[in-house]
Amino acid sequence: MMDTSYNLNGGFKPALKRFADLDGPDFFPTPAWATHALIDNERFDGDIWESACGNGAMSDVLKETGQRVISTDLHDRGYGEAGVDFLLSNRRSANIVTNPPYNSAEGFVQAGLHKADRKFALLLRLAFLEGANRQRTIFTTHAPSRVWVFSERITFYPAGAIQKGTGTTAYAWFVWDKEAPGSTEMKWFKPGYKAQYS
Repeated sequence: MMDTSYNLNGGFKPALKRFADLDGPDFFPTPAWATHALIDNERFDGDIWESACGNGAMSDVLKETGQRVISTDLHDRGYGEAGVDFLLSNRRSANIVTNPPYNSAEGFVQAGLHKADRKFALLLRLAFLEGANRQRTIFTTHAPSRVWVFSERITFYPAGAIQKGTGTTAYAWFVWDKEAPGSTEMKWFKPGYKAQYS
């Protein structure tokens, strides 16, 4: 049976939404270049907790900062410490950087605000800026310090999928910086990260 999320009229079509694969809910490894864009533009001092580490795609890039990286995930994907529920964990870290499960993004924001001592960065759809509920529960009282918008589209694939085509969804890094409170600053990554780090 043809997967209609990836094919349209016999041709390839990137997924409009992220669907769960067979290894567990919402596992779509982050392309290395998307993490490089963040660490090239944001400085992280102290430990970095990658709290939805999956197969280590993001953690491996974060190690290039020279900081200690703690990698955990609720599911065992062969990397880091499995069985750690970020939403319920009592752990803290100087910094938290992750690509949260699509259906748990708001919970990750609320939890990360309390668990990160310095910076908390989430890779989210740019459309996360929208929504009356998020305006009331997150942005009015805890707006991010910076939103780094990608000039190039990120395409997420389930682990092991053939990578073709380009994404249709705009993404951004949302960064809460406890040393830079105040209004949100919008920034844009320069094009070229995909070519440089892919």
